[in-house]
Amino acid sequence: MDHIKLTARQQQILELIQTAIHNTGAPPTRAEIATELGFKSPNAAEEHLQALARKGVIQLVSGTSRGIRLKAAPEPVLGGSGFKQFTLPGLGQLMLPLVGRVAAGSPILAQEHIEQTYQVEAALFQQQPDYLLKVKGLSMRDIGIMDGDLLAVKTTQEARNGQIVVARLGEEVTVKRFQKSPQGIALHPENPDFDTIHVRAGEPFQIEGLAVGLIRNQF
Repeated sequence: MDHIKLTARQQQILELIQTAIHNTGAPPTRAEIATELGFKSPNAAEEHLQALARKGVIQLVSGTSRGIRLKAAPEPVLGGSGFKQFTLPGLGQLMLPLVGRVAAGSPILAQEHIEQTYQVEAALFQQQPDYLLKVKGLSMRDIGIMDGDLLAVKTTQEARNGQIVVARLGEEVTVKRFQKSPQGIALHPENPDFDTIHVRAGEPFQIEGLAVGLIRNQF
């Protein structure tokens, strides 16, 4: 890829997007960019985002408040014929198991849950994932996580507020935005058609991992 020249402000916004994705698993909204950088309105942020998109650094996804995708590193695409490879010389490869539907009460990486294994460039992720989880449903649609996508997950039992987590609630495994308060734990969807899940004291709950990337599944 040829070197892309960015203005100082464009570079600042790009770094803000990268930081937000690294810390929470999702890009910022236009309003959050405007607030962070002192713009008078989200429209100013939108103008800079459009410029970054024209330069091929990001992709803007219409219809979602967080519809920003980084393109500095190519997005891997899985298709019916297998994995589309991207050549990044000198960088390591990861072999990641793809986890399908998880049976109630069993470990998420149990052998019977693993559908296949994919070879993925390590440089596509700022934090190294341990496995890929096939997304079910549209509860996280508004940050670009769609049904059938493959979510790259780093195994951990801890999360900070605002991060996208894979959580186990009793017999169900779900992907939601994590929020902990004195009242308990809330798991927020990114789609107004879905309700927030409230976890009360004593209810079965466990964090299985953090979302650290996404692979779009195209069949």
